Amino acid sequence: MDETPRLLDILKDINEDIDFASQTALVDDGLLDSFDITSIIAALDQEFGVRIKTADIEPDNFNSVQAIMGLVARCREQQ
Repeated sequence: MDETPRLLDILKDINEDIDFASQTALVDDGLLDSFDITSIIAALDQEFGVRIKTADIEPDNFNSVQAIMGLVARCREQQ
């Protein structure tokens, strides 16, 4: 089951001005700040039931929807 639409809804709630579906450098281009990432981590925990480890909080894991979905998948495997 593709959970990307669910993630896009979560991200849109965090910042409706960003076209998350097409961006590939959300952190690198300064579109997301540390507060946004904290909000995303909390939403991922609530919506997908995953715990993001401190070591996984790095820009590459939050630069795109695909990267975030990859992070969710890896966290699920580790649980």
